[in-house]
Amino acid sequence: MSGSRLRISDVSKRFGPTVALDGVRLEVAAGEVHALVGENGAGKSTLMKILSGALGPDRGEVHLD
Repeated sequence: MSGSRLRISDVSKRFGPTVALDGVRLEVAAGEVHALVGENGAGKSTLMKILSGALGPDRGEVHLD
């Protein structure tokens, strides 16, 4: 998508044998609003920590603006 403000591609994160994220992809354009929902243990907090810079992904890329 051209004009993406946020682009996440192929982001993965493991904690030991536990796979928290596996190949996450998301694009958000200017003016869009998204909600991240899911069951406990689905990786929502891990993804937010990667977006904030508190954690680094094991694989993949995060591009902002």
